[in-house]
Amino acid sequence: MKFCILDDMPLWLRILFRFFLTLLLVWALSTYLDQYFFVTGGWKAYVIIAALLTLMNLLVRPVLDLIVLPLKFFATILAVILVNGLFLWLTVWIVDHMERTLVTLDILGGIGGWIVVMLVLGVAKWFMKVSLK
Repeated sequence: MKFCILDDMPLWLRILFRFFLTLLLVWALSTYLDQYFFVTGGWKAYVIIAALLTLMNLLVRPVLDLIVLPLKFFATILAVILVNGLFLWLTVWIVDHMERTLVTLDILGGIGGWIVVMLVLGVAKWFMKVSLK
């Protein structure tokens, strides 16, 4: 028998809870992995990026998962890394098209920085998904 605090919550409250967890994740990435995950704009920027990630998890992630479904049959880990990479790239691209005085998001450290941020973001989102089911 599974037990989760969120089982009896309405959908809007679960989404709000995930948003706050994502907000904490963005803050933690910016604070502890600042050599790779660089954000300017203070708390407003954290809120914008967390809201964007939350919306993208609701709307874009299922589409990306569907697109790479054939890959999952052959190489699950490769497909997961590809989805996380595309998801992160799309997030950075969207933030780049926002007002630069309001928010910026840069992944530093070359391919190594991208890999570290993808792995941390992927593991954290997986943990949130498993623990919130």
